[in-house]
Amino acid sequence: MGILLKDIFDPQAIILNLRGKTKGEAFIELSKALAAASPECDTAAVVEALWEREKKMSTGVASGVAIPHATYRGLKNAIGAIGISKTGIEYGALDDKPVYVIFMLVLGEPAEESHLRILNQISRLAHSEALALVRDAKTVQDISAILSRF
Repeated sequence: MGILLKDIFDPQAIILNLRGKTKGEAFIELSKALAAASPECDTAAVVEALWEREKKMSTGVASGVAIPHATYRGLKNAIGAIGISKTGIEYGALDDKPVYVIFMLVLGEPAEESHLRILNQISRLAHSEALALVRDAKTVQDISAILSRF
């Protein structure tokens, strides 16, 4: 079956109520959570890599979802953080609407070849009824249970 999303998104890197109101604030908040779960990640370096990718095209894909992603040297696998905003974040999304759920993905070089498959899994989740369940989740365990289906 391959990689499950629950194996990529450590519960420690899931934020149920993002405080940031901008894309930049959300990147910093999620990168800090990611570094807490994966100490080999440097917050500033992850944020810089995300902005480099974002310059090419917004990762705010629609339906209130963003999937910022970047490659990070020194990682062996793909890791990620999830942030949920109750009020929405001005993200510069492709549909010009606020983003409520951010699936941040950081890929080690060995994981680069599987990144399209992982992005596809996130996209499937984002275009299913599970997205509403993620948005309304009350606990990190609720989100982990949803991720285990994808």
